[in-house]
Amino acid sequence: MKVLPFVLFLGWSTFSFSQAFNPTFKLIPAEKIRFNSFVDCNMAEAWIGDTLRIFPGKYGEDPVWGIGVDLKYADGKNADEVFKSPSDRFFDPIMPENAPIGKPGLHGAVWFETVYQDPKDVSGRTLYGIYHNENYPQTLPYQRKTGAGYRNVNWPQGLRGPKSAAAVCRIGIMKSTDGGKSWDNRGIFIEDLDPRMILKPHNTSNTFAGGVGDPSAVASGDYLYLFYGEYGYPGVYEEKNYDPIKEWSGQCISVARIALKDLDNPVGKARRWDGNAFTVPHNGIGSPIKTLQIPVEAGGGPASSPTGGFHWGPSVSWNTYLECWVMMMGKVVGKSWVGSQVYISFNKNKDLGAALNSQDWTTPQLFFEKPGYTLWYPSLQPMSTEEDVLNKYTCLRLGKRARFFVKKVHPQDDQYSSEHIVEFEK
Repeated sequence: MKVLPFVLFLGWSTFSFSQAFNPTFKLIPAEKIRFNSFVDCNMAEAWIGDTLRIFPGKYGEDPVWGIGVDLKYADGKNADEVFKSPSDRFFDPIMPENAPIGKPGLHGAVWFETVYQDPKDVSGRTLYGIYHNENYPQTLPYQRKTGAGYRNVNWPQGLRGPKSAAAVCRIGIMKSTDGGKSWDNRGIFIEDLDPRMILKPHNTSNTFAGGVGDPSAVASGDYLYLFYGEYGYPGVYEEKNYDPIKEWSGQCISVARIALKDLDNPVGKARRWDGNAFTVPHNGIGSPIKTLQIPVEAGGGPASSPTGGFHWGPSVSWNTYLECWVMMMGKVVGKSWVGSQVYISFNKNKDLGAALNSQDWTTPQLFFEKPGYTLWYPSLQPMSTEEDVLNKYTCLRLGKRARFFVKKVHPQDDQYSSEHIVEFEK
């Protein structure tokens, strides 16, 4: 396979949604850090005392890819130390077992995407892991009585070819009281039910059958705000009435919220955005963030189509220097999650709960590009400077400079790594 030349977006890039707020950024080549453990998600992390702890990887049952045993944690005194950890310095947390099929409990595989640290615990050991969960009709069969699970009828193809099934993603919460060394499952708190799954013959993208996933969660006021990918049909999917424009209209990056006081018992407590407020039930039909959608005339399309274009995989942080939220995201332009670009968007409103503040994101702009590669899970990470360590920065809270990490997928080169620092200016 011929590799196209590497293209780096180096120049200052500007945008403006008001004259008073016009940040700029530049990418600066830096020492390469190649991660030494499995990553297929956002990098969840927290400071436990003077130790930065990260939680990459996958855990649990998966009939398509095999049992996940790669969800591990690693420690360091600063970001470089932990991100450079050798493979034998990653450790297995104690995780809840998968429940038998048809029984309540944890089903499918999970990936930790964000860790929220309870500020009421001065030890820093009380953590809530926001996880991406994937299931199939085999692991979560449809239950007529409750409406949970999925019917194995006209099910779309997955990433491993015609004999593989597409997954359905959901989002849940686990809790740890020992700094992430062991976890207790608290349940699923955002999901799409079976009627919204997009089936054959229309779903031909080798992505998801539907659902919600790839989340990033940040605290604002009394709530945890969850930014996530929306992949289901915005209504009941019916083959004869399927409308690709309707599907596109309800997809891209969406937002929901849950009260911090409900994190211990989150099932049924989250509310999705309805276009004006957070009123939609956790398994209802919300409205995506319109400024993050790719217009149809600009190449946007439904997630179930191999030619659909959409942003996905948000990673959100508060920037203490810019005094705004920063969102990194990928872009899918073809079948099987293909896309070689990373985008960035900004939101100047610290209080995400007031008025339309959670929707006030700037039009995404190109941040990084590497033709010939597929780029997944871009994020900004802390550095090992005295300032970053003193402030205990993580991927959720950063300063003027940060490390840019991304998973690069290529037949001869599959890695999660960083080769650049981003520097912001007001």
